[in-house]
Amino acid sequence: MRFLPFLFLAALCGFVRPVAGQLLQAKPAFTRADSLRGYLSPLRTCYDITYYHLDVRLDVARKAISGSNEFHFKATRDFTRLQFDLFANLTVEKVEYQGKTVPFTREANAVFVTFPEPIRQGSQNHFTVLYGGQPTEAKNAPWDGGVVFTQDAKGKPWVATACQGVGASIWWPNKDQQADEVDSMLISVTVPKGLKDVSNGRLRRTVLLKGGATRFDWFVSNPINNYDVALNVADYTHFSDEYAGEKGPLTLDYWVLPESLSKARTQFAANVKPMLKSLESWFGPYPFYEDGYKLIETPHLGMEHQSAVAYGNKYQNGYLGRDRSGTGWGLKWDFIIIHESGHEWFGNSLTSQDIADMWIHEAFTTYSEALFVESQFGQEAARQYIHGQRRNIQNDAPIIGPYGVNREGSSDMYDKGSNLLNMLRTAYVPDDAQWRELLRGLNQRFFHQTITTGQVIGYFNQQLGQDLTPVFNQYLRHPGLPVLEVRFPTDGPPQARWIAAEPGFALPIRLRPRGGIYQLVPLTTVFQPVEIPNLKRENLEVDTENYYVGTLLE
Repeated sequence: MRFLPFLFLAALCGFVRPVAGQLLQAKPAFTRADSLRGYLSPLRTCYDITYYHLDVRLDVARKAISGSNEFHFKATRDFTRLQFDLFANLTVEKVEYQGKTVPFTREANAVFVTFPEPIRQGSQNHFTVLYGGQPTEAKNAPWDGGVVFTQDAKGKPWVATACQGVGASIWWPNKDQQADEVDSMLISVTVPKGLKDVSNGRLRRTVLLKGGATRFDWFVSNPINNYDVALNVADYTHFSDEYAGEKGPLTLDYWVLPESLSKARTQFAANVKPMLKSLESWFGPYPFYEDGYKLIETPHLGMEHQSAVAYGNKYQNGYLGRDRSGTGWGLKWDFIIIHESGHEWFGNSLTSQDIADMWIHEAFTTYSEALFVESQFGQEAARQYIHGQRRNIQNDAPIIGPYGVNREGSSDMYDKGSNLLNMLRTAYVPDDAQWRELLRGLNQRFFHQTITTGQVIGYFNQQLGQDLTPVFNQYLRHPGLPVLEVRFPTDGPPQARWIAAEPGFALPIRLRPRGGIYQLVPLTTVFQPVEIPNLKRENLEVDTENYYVGTLLE
């Protein structure tokens, strides 16, 4: 997650008049560089990444990095040329294949390798990229990507990576496209004397080198997306614990600055195990038992780095001590621990194939905050929290971005996406046990896979036995809200319909006369009678706590 600034925005949740049409959206101009970065071209789909060995040395004084990455792959068709990615400010020193240097060319941040003979479909091969230079320095991570070079309170180096969105190729060579995750990976990082590197997976060994440098070898045994691969370098201290999870004992490892040790013990104990118990209950077992669970103190706010969650919330509840929902419930737990850990299920185990579908990561993970509140404080607290999230929604652009150019959609993917999921639960799955099984089933169906919006919608349609595509489309592909229009004829019952940008939009909504019992009324874009006794203009109540819609009375 590249976090949103803390926003205070008015939510559209009362009686409002509809806007005639949608706001005109200016089409962004995309370049060939955007396509090279975001498009699954034949030069990318010709090979399936199976294993990386990233072996780098960090020069803190020069803010530089050097080393190599070994690409292991299986050919999906015959080819002689492929693309990998590395930002142009970093130098590709050479590419080696079968002990020989092979030619390559560069365009923007893409590198094209030509092999001396055809690589045959089904064959397994590898090549090595040697590179180095000064990677882009992040000025305000995690909002802008790159490497953070700073110091701790004692003046010792403190370095971290954060590159979601901009891409992992900002600091290491890889096939930088989310659709193809590497199956496993060895991360070897050499750091100056007195420092430690903490990366993803499990520490296989520590090697002391000549001159006092130390190499840390971390092995990731599960598929991992590129932007999750992380370096965290500091004078860390370590403590550990264990959680009795659904799949047995789960190791919990914590790496923090020495001066933070006391605060970290208290804050992590209060949040981590309750989080794991809640999210395992809602989503299924933690997806990376083999690699364990880690929290690592970082100089930036946080990021969902798989099995190595970056933590920079300063050991306080809320979002840097504030409540994004404005309800008070968000101050009872540590936002970064709960949200970033929620990404282990959505974003890390289930990863969108294109960043345009990043709502799959952010909507479900933002909703996981409310599910955690529900498990700790009850359903009413969770409903209040979700409703409070609306103050961050802007309804400025579609949640789904343009495909093939490495561009995400509106930041509404977070809180509007969370409200969409709560609305679906209210309208279609009122049984709590069924909703839980629906979410667990989603994680089981797409476990450790890269997926699309179509697959997520298809899963809901199949499980619920009806076509919810227009509902998803309205909230994901259009900036505006559907508007409930209710009119009261002088003779006959009230009538209601939806005004929506999406053709075929239909959604049942809960209505009642004030103080009565809500009734679920199925509605389309055509006026239909509302057969609720004693329902009048002056006593109509719409369930706007659970439905994020506009309403209009005539």
